[in-house]
Amino acid sequence: MGISLVWFRDDLRVADNPALLAATAEGDVVALYVLDERSPGIRPLGGAAKWWLHHALVDLREELASLGIPLILRQGGATDLLPEICNELGATSLFWNRRYGGPERAVDAQLKQWASGQGIHTESFHASLLHEPWTLTTGAGNPYQVFTPFWRALSERDFRNPMEAPDAGRGHQGQLPEADALESWALLPTSPDWASGLRESWQPTAAAGHAALARFLQEPVRNYASARDRPDQVGTSRISPYLRWGQLSPFQVWNALAERRSEAGPDASVFASELGWREFCWHQLYHHPDLATTNLRRKFDAFPWRTPGGDGPVGERHWLAWCTGTTGIPLVDAGQRELWHTGVMHNRVRMVAASFLVKNLGIDWRAGEQWFWDTLVDADAAANPANWQWVAGSGADASPFFRIFNPVTQAKKFDPHGRYVGRWVPEILTPEYPEPIVDLQETRRAALDGYDSIK
Repeated sequence: MGISLVWFRDDLRVADNPALLAATAEGDVVALYVLDERSPGIRPLGGAAKWWLHHALVDLREELASLGIPLILRQGGATDLLPEICNELGATSLFWNRRYGGPERAVDAQLKQWASGQGIHTESFHASLLHEPWTLTTGAGNPYQVFTPFWRALSERDFRNPMEAPDAGRGHQGQLPEADALESWALLPTSPDWASGLRESWQPTAAAGHAALARFLQEPVRNYASARDRPDQVGTSRISPYLRWGQLSPFQVWNALAERRSEAGPDASVFASELGWREFCWHQLYHHPDLATTNLRRKFDAFPWRTPGGDGPVGERHWLAWCTGTTGIPLVDAGQRELWHTGVMHNRVRMVAASFLVKNLGIDWRAGEQWFWDTLVDADAAANPANWQWVAGSGADASPFFRIFNPVTQAKKFDPHGRYVGRWVPEILTPEYPEPIVDLQETRRAALDGYDSIK
């Protein structure tokens, strides 16, 4: 038995972690997490995501310590650091769970090739999605472009049961390579400390993720189909950050939901389809690694988008008003303030806020995608750009561009008593609240004219 190195990435859990389980069967285990923002194409994390990552790593270190497994933290390029650490340890095996972004796959392939040349046993595992993106194709052998047939094909499959955490006592007890102190990564904001709302809103631990899932499946799932659209109610699961960081696995969520399907009725199927949208987004990213920067429907390359700061004082003023929740459009402002305070925004309001930016303000969807990337604790490399392209009309199975959400009618329908808006925009009935920065009808017509120009 030699030394097994298990490389953690977006799978910060000890249960249902096939790479960790395999490592304990091969040798004395050392765990590694690399903060890699240097490898070509790797997208640096946003501020809110870094806050979550710091606390998730503290939690992971404690969970691994309970199994007797040490966790090494290092910052830098993975293709440089992993060979260095394997050599220092004398590692005989290397394990990780697969990633599906283009730059990440390139890094993994390079490391597998290196390890093979060194005689190091290397394995990767299926752990972060219900399906491997290359395994699901249309009858013609192409990637799916439409959600409904994709989900029909995927949901007919049988998914494995979650795995248990490994037994304790298999951690390496010898000399370890030098490690970074987590605090030296400066993932937490200090000057200023803008994370007080995140601390009030979240416990970024695997245990908290399981507790949130259990609470949701106990009662709210029964009314999910209707309540999920009501930002004034507790109708959503609030597990998206835990899925994004792998503190919950999709197999754990799917299995727990399956156990409640008979009690939850048809609402359980609606919630299951939300897992399907997560899978569909990653299906898109796997086949289109530039999803965050390139229109999938290339005719939108000719759309007359505005860019923040590139359209003079008006464009900059509109952009800043949207970011800070001071547009004078109550539902949009409430969503933006919820986002800044909690690191999430209710999904119905996300659609409305995104539609307002892209269609009423005419600002490029990529600017909004980057803002969400920086401010969401659940900023997901696939779902974030896929959903922005859905709203913009430029993505796979996208909302038609002429579907322009009216934030006033959306508020009347989904926040009928004004509780959500009243919580986040308490000054709404005072003279301090600004007038709307644009006329909704005029900007709607301008958006449709812009679309006509590219038809």
